[in-house]
Amino acid sequence: MKRLATICTLILLTSISPLTAQSEAGAIFLLISPGARAGGMGEAQVAVANDVYASYWNPAGLAFLEGSEMAIMHVNWLPNLADDLYYEFLAFRRHFPYLGTLGGHIIYLNLGEQIRMGETPDDYLGKFTSYMMAATISYSALLSQNSSLGINAKISYQHLVELGAGNEQGKGTSTDFGFDIGYLRKEFLTPRLNLGLTVTNIGPKVSFIDPAQADPQPTNLTLGFNYAIVNSEFNKLNVVYDVDKLLVSSYPAMDWDGDGYIGGFDEDGHQSDKNADFNKDGQQETEHTDPIYLAIFTSWVDDWLLGGDIDLATPGNDPDRQIGGFRWNDINGNGEIDPDEGEMEPTDAAPGDAAWGKYNEFGQKEVGSGSARTIQNELDKLVHNIGMEYWYSSYFALRMGYLYDKTGKISNPTFGVGLRFAGYGFDFGYTSGEPGHPLANTMRFSLNIEF
Repeated sequence: MKRLATICTLILLTSISPLTAQSEAGAIFLLISPGARAGGMGEAQVAVANDVYASYWNPAGLAFLEGSEMAIMHVNWLPNLADDLYYEFLAFRRHFPYLGTLGGHIIYLNLGEQIRMGETPDDYLGKFTSYMMAATISYSALLSQNSSLGINAKISYQHLVELGAGNEQGKGTSTDFGFDIGYLRKEFLTPRLNLGLTVTNIGPKVSFIDPAQADPQPTNLTLGFNYAIVNSEFNKLNVVYDVDKLLVSSYPAMDWDGDGYIGGFDEDGHQSDKNADFNKDGQQETEHTDPIYLAIFTSWVDDWLLGGDIDLATPGNDPDRQIGGFRWNDINGNGEIDPDEGEMEPTDAAPGDAAWGKYNEFGQKEVGSGSARTIQNELDKLVHNIGMEYWYSSYFALRMGYLYDKTGKISNPTFGVGLRFAGYGFDFGYTSGEPGHPLANTMRFSLNIEF
């Protein structure tokens, strides 16, 4: 079970920008990028979307394609972590004159074999396999000669574990549905520039054993640009750029009303010992996420403008539901906080008084942490994908790219090649990185067939 938790955490870290110890998005496997072509171009494809993989990247791109095509891809996922994790992708599209283009894809992520343990270290309960899968159907049609709109409808299934741990009831599985919408505009501002825009994974929250702990789907906004530097008969060179914004508003335990405490009231503003997650104004102060219809807007300001001082904690320790309360005494005179040396002492003053301590018992500053956040916190969570693709005629391609996610500590260069002949296409993508990085040495292989 510990291995499963580690794998799920690393999938989150390598798929999306993490949400800084707040409630995480669910169904995060939907953000793992398919396609060896995309893998070699820094995973920038939203304004490209000119093959069957458009069903995933931007369904609007399907409207510009003629005939039929299918594709398959295999990748050993997170090879530096385990050798039994793999990701499979199957896609199909078909154009119908005067009606538009239908397509779809299937995703399967195998998390390998896990060991199930009971509540004691010696309580071995056997082994089980965890996996996630999703099926999507796409439709796209032209709005004009140079613009199109596409939509996806999807259903996903996550099978983490058959049974809950300990006294938990129910199964560790989840079945959910969602939608994507995409727009593609060719010759945007200039004949050499294409623009793409998608909002993906729109749907209700994802829950497993406890619906009260449901997490939002990883609703993601992507804006992409594709610029043709060279566009001649035998030589084509394009530079592409995507920027991703996760439309999830996730709040840690915060003091919204400035009384120095987390909660203490029910949702009607009455002081209570039960369901005491709210302040006197009825605002929830414990960890929570906004529903999707609010998160579309609040996700742009939740990391810097909304909320108050944060009730921090260290790994393995829960917040103490108060802001500050401890004074720092620099006993060693080294200018560094060392709670183990007795340098953190509780104060007798009340919150708001000048003598009230600004730190928690772990030496973290909590009083004033709300005003210390800036818009840079939000900008740091943007994920940037940059790529270049060179084609000689329509037979051979060279690719390179770069993934950059500051918060997720991802800065990986990518490389790839592609071959096309007689309706068949083969692509290879390679993600490099520092030794030990979960994504380093990831190799993607994919095959396309047009007919």
